[in-house]
Amino acid sequence: MGRTGWKIGGNDRFMKGLVIIPTFNEVDNIALVVAKTLEADPGLDILIIDDNSPDGTGTLADSLADQQPRVHVLHRPRKLGLGTAYIAGFKYAVNRKYDLIFEMDADLSHDPKYLPDFIEAATTADLVIGSRYLNGVNVVNWPMHRLLLSYLANIYARLITGMSVRDLTSGFKCFRREVLESLDLTRISSEGYAFQVEIHFRVWKKGFVLREIPIVFTDRTCASTKMDSHVIVEAVWIVWKMRLLALAGKL
Repeated sequence: MGRTGWKIGGNDRFMKGLVIIPTFNEVDNIALVVAKTLEADPGLDILIIDDNSPDGTGTLADSLADQQPRVHVLHRPRKLGLGTAYIAGFKYAVNRKYDLIFEMDADLSHDPKYLPDFIEAATTADLVIGSRYLNGVNVVNWPMHRLLLSYLANIYARLITGMSVRDLTSGFKCFRREVLESLDLTRISSEGYAFQVEIHFRVWKKGFVLREIPIVFTDRTCASTKMDSHVIVEAVWIVWKMRLLALAGKL
């Protein structure tokens, strides 16, 4: 470890990472998430992507960025969806040559304390996935019906795609920049859980090394979940779409 980054895989320079945090109505969470992320490692910058939150999240994000040069903010005109937010963040990171690019939720369900574990795992993997189901079930405060939905959805996705990843719907992950540079991001159009499954599948089919590390997922403490029936239906369909595209050689 260095003061401003890391040396990974024989590199002779310090490397830096960008944590992408999409927000919509997260004014109660964002300041604490930013503080904990900055504390996790000095080599990490943050990109907050706010979809014109009516609760003032974007304004607070600008204030945090004014106070801390490691924090950056991208404002979008309206709620455009999680998938497009991450795509915008990936393009931002690649254009600025960040070495490691992270996905992380804004509500502390993804604990920033795990970020150093992702960095360490990235020494031997191209995509590191924070898994709720690697060592049993590590989910706190979810109602049983939602836990069963998530757990069974992952079994379903593994069966259809043929992947061995235990948590295909995880939204807490770390990419090496080379992985994102290899993907045609314009071809990714799914949202929510489906977005996570799709990007895992595309990376896997490219032949990159995927590795899971265990995390404990804690349900939202502020605000409300943004999952709806559209998200669930899309996640059911996306595994078949990906398999068919792969068979047709059109990934």
